[in-house]
Amino acid sequence: MATDTKEAKEIFSSRRIREITAESGVDEARKIELNELAKQVAEQFSSNVVAPGFIAGFARLTEFLVLSGISMLIYMLYVAPNAYQGGLYLAAAILGSFLTVAGIQAIDGYQMETFRNLVAQISKAVAGFGFAMLLLVVLGFFAKMSEEYSRVWFGSWLVAGGSFLVIFRAWLTYYTRRLMSDGRLERRAVIVGGGEPAAELIRTLEAQYSSDIRVCGIFDDRSGDRSPPVVVGYPKLGTIAELVEFGRMARIDMLIVTLPLSAENRVLQLLKRLWVLPVDIRLSAHTNKLRFRPRAYSYEGSVPFLDVFEKPIANWDAVSKRIFDLFFASLALVLLSPVMLITALAIKLESKGPVLFRQKRYGFNNQVVDVLKFRSMYHEMADPDAKQVVTKGDPRVTRVGRFIRKTSIDELPQLFNVLQGGLSLVGPRPHAVNAHTANRLWDEVVDGYFARHKVKPGVTGWAQINGWRGEVDDEEKIKQRVNCDLYYIENWSLLLDLQILFMTPLKLLNTENAY
Repeated sequence: MATDTKEAKEIFSSRRIREITAESGVDEARKIELNELAKQVAEQFSSNVVAPGFIAGFARLTEFLVLSGISMLIYMLYVAPNAYQGGLYLAAAILGSFLTVAGIQAIDGYQMETFRNLVAQISKAVAGFGFAMLLLVVLGFFAKMSEEYSRVWFGSWLVAGGSFLVIFRAWLTYYTRRLMSDGRLERRAVIVGGGEPAAELIRTLEAQYSSDIRVCGIFDDRSGDRSPPVVVGYPKLGTIAELVEFGRMARIDMLIVTLPLSAENRVLQLLKRLWVLPVDIRLSAHTNKLRFRPRAYSYEGSVPFLDVFEKPIANWDAVSKRIFDLFFASLALVLLSPVMLITALAIKLESKGPVLFRQKRYGFNNQVVDVLKFRSMYHEMADPDAKQVVTKGDPRVTRVGRFIRKTSIDELPQLFNVLQGGLSLVGPRPHAVNAHTANRLWDEVVDGYFARHKVKPGVTGWAQINGWRGEVDDEEKIKQRVNCDLYYIENWSLLLDLQILFMTPLKLLNTENAY
């Protein structure tokens, strides 16, 4: 009998992984030196990739907006000077463009296989557009509204829209092929677990013509017959401990675990070490005897997978969050520029040294970023490595520094980090690389600590508006911060970002732990 979907997700849920993490106490995120072969392979894949889903989304959005724009431009040039009927024409433009995108979608016009084929692209796009125009004519006839619309407008839209689709799809074919030849239009995958199950999975994936998955190598703790050094031409690049560092260097998109799902404890132990990476983690199900209901699976061609973790804030979610950041960061810089200028002047008048202070902190995917702050300490006592925690009455902090730290004005220059792309407005706060409590680094205190780096760090975050701001003088505080960060990652939405952003000024009134 098939196993229920709810049971499948419960077995390998985020909560269950964190329970295993707490029980085991294994340190999964210590940086481990890669062997030479793994380094060479990682360097080959170090460039950024373009997600296939992004290309499809870009095509849909572009075609909808441009077709609507062409329709309204023709209306403005030909119809509006003689008769103003903007509402009717706008409705027709939006409906026709939507039906075009829906029609192209229905005939698989947004699939990667189609993008690679010039003739298929143009024929499907034009067919979808023609179907939409025909449907508009039929709807206008039965609604007795066809007399309301200009025939010149409709004919011009038909010709101009079709011409645009031909040109755009020809360019899209060229762009897609170029990305593919550069190795940038793919999902980079690593197989976790070797032997015959890995070999069978690789053969099946390679037989899928339309698959965009590129296997980069195999990682396994086992050796001998169960996991030979080479599997169907792919080398074993190292152990599971080395996989975390490799995944970050090679910008891996997906980890595929080929161990049998029935080996629950072994799979959970693996996931406990791998979930800190900002990647999709899937369990290969094509050779497993344990069967879940069909709705539990996702498919790559005919290959079934059980999704365990999905890369957070990916594809169009990442685009929308970036637009959110650029808009609100720019607005904040304009509104707060007087405060920032007065602060810079006060710092300069009180003590010698630069106005701004740079500190290395952990960013997305454990990459180190230089975070900007207003200098709050005497220049000669500055601590860019955060070796000594700032405490109440700290003699290193200037009078201006105490005020701007309490009010978080010292954090305002991080808005420039947001515009540069190193930070987000909302996210887990970036911690200094040497941040510690009682001589223990925070990643030593909290198992799964580096999972908070699966998204960009933020100027403010869920932990800060829930009271976990300021000095971290005991281990419980950093544990609570990390719990808040993981909650944010798992429940992210633009509405949640808005909530955090607008609650932050109110929460700054509580300066109890800010020194």
